[in-house]
Amino acid sequence: MSTATSAPAVVELAARDLNAHGGIFCPNPKAGMALWNSHPRVFLDVAKTGEAACPYCGTVYRLREGERVAHH
Repeated sequence: MSTATSAPAVVELAARDLNAHGGIFCPNPKAGMALWNSHPRVFLDVAKTGEAACPYCGTVYRLREGERVAHH
């Protein structure tokens, strides 16, 4: 019996979606997740490279094309 694996979700972000440290927390409502029944909360530094993947669920948070983070 084989199981199908789905590609991780990709969430496109505007620079204004990031917090003061240039990151975002997962789980996140922008990814369509309910906060009460998901994995532990983890900080993802999106500003550093323009994207970050959650180590728990694999969701990728990525800055939209052309978005710039002013403080990084």
